Amino acid sequence: MLQGRHFRLEPLAHRHVDGLVAAAAADPSLYQWSPVPQGKTATTSYVETALAWRDARTAVPFAIVHLGDGAVIGSTSFWNLERWAWPQGHPRHGLNPPDACEIGYTWLTGSAIRTAANTEAKLLMLTHAFETWQVLRVCFHTDARNQRSRAALERIGGKFEGILRAHRMAADYIPRDSMRFSIVLAEWPEVKRRLGKLVSRI
Repeated sequence: MLQGRHFRLEPLAHRHVDGLVAAAAADPSLYQWSPVPQGKTATTSYVETALAWRDARTAVPFAIVHLGDGAVIGSTSFWNLERWAWPQGHPRHGLNPPDACEIGYTWLTGSAIRTAANTEAKLLMLTHAFETWQVLRVCFHTDARNQRSRAALERIGGKFEGILRAHRMAADYIPRDSMRFSIVLAEWPEVKRRLGKLVSRI
């Protein structure tokens, strides 16, 4: 569990299904670019898929929970966990944590958008990635049409790397172009400072 001032990230579990159903149903029109499940059957399948990825050690999914009332307000994940083949004798040889990862599959209920939720979740996850796992890079992908997501990544200091064409299926079931951003270890202190200031203002 990762906990901040306003929200906590709980390891995703079946007990979060009803909360996720309610969160996603508040305003389905928000999810033009993100594959967010609607209804209990789809949400149960969504959680089971995320847990299968967790068990395969390729992802770490979370439910985002508001500290004030305990409501589930969305979900996010570490995924595409990379473990590099460091040679024997290298300080990172044989370590279990990933060397690089992505943060994604992030969505919030309508009332949580433009609050501290996304900013604090990113601060919690990036702190864990860079300071506990000691990763060398964290990546993000967003649909090239999603200007709000792009602006949010640029605001926290993500560096634009380029566009991956026909990268994955979009929420509208067509191949999407993905804009790729990253933060590397050397940039983390400045990114952490930015995120901390943003959270403190809310």
